[in-house]
Amino acid sequence: MTQAHGNQDRGRDETEDERADRRWNELIQEVRVAQTGVQILFGFLLTVVFTPRYEELAQADKTIYIVTVMLGAAATGALIGPVSFHRIVAGRRIKPAAVRWAGRLTVAGLILLLATMTAALLLILRVATHDEYVPWLVGCVLLWYLLCWFALPAWIRGRRAGE
Repeated sequence: MTQAHGNQDRGRDETEDERADRRWNELIQEVRVAQTGVQILFGFLLTVVFTPRYEELAQADKTIYIVTVMLGAAATGALIGPVSFHRIVAGRRIKPAAVRWAGRLTVAGLILLLATMTAALLLILRVATHDEYVPWLVGCVLLWYLLCWFALPAWIRGRRAGE
C-alpha cells in the first residue's frame, strides 16, 4: 500500500481506491441526514399551496413561498445527486473523481438547504406574526446555521492545518 498524501489523510495507510471507498461511505452517511431533512421540509412546503390559508397570503408572502419551494427543489436535487452520480459512474474506475464531484454536490445541497430553511422560517414567522423583529429573528437563526455548518468546521480545519 502507498502512503496517502494531503493534510487530511496524514497517518492513513490506504490506496487511492481505499481512500475513495472510505470517503464515499462517509459522504453517503452525511447525505442521508441532510436528505431526510430536506425531503421532509420540501414535502411540507408542497402542501402549503393547497391549504385555504394560502389564498389569504399577501403577495410578498406568496413570493417568499415560491422562492422557498424552488430552493427546496434545488436542495433536494443536489442532495440526491450524489446517489445518482454514483450509480451512473459505478464500475467505470473513476471513483476518486466521483467522490470529489459528489462532495461538491453535497456542499451545494447544504447551501441550498440553508437558504430553504431560512426562507421557510421567514415565511412562517411573517405569517405567524407581522412584527418588525421577524427579520432580526431570521437573521439570528441564519447566523447560527452559518456558525454550526460552516464557520466552526472551517475554524477547526484551519487550526488543524497549522499543527
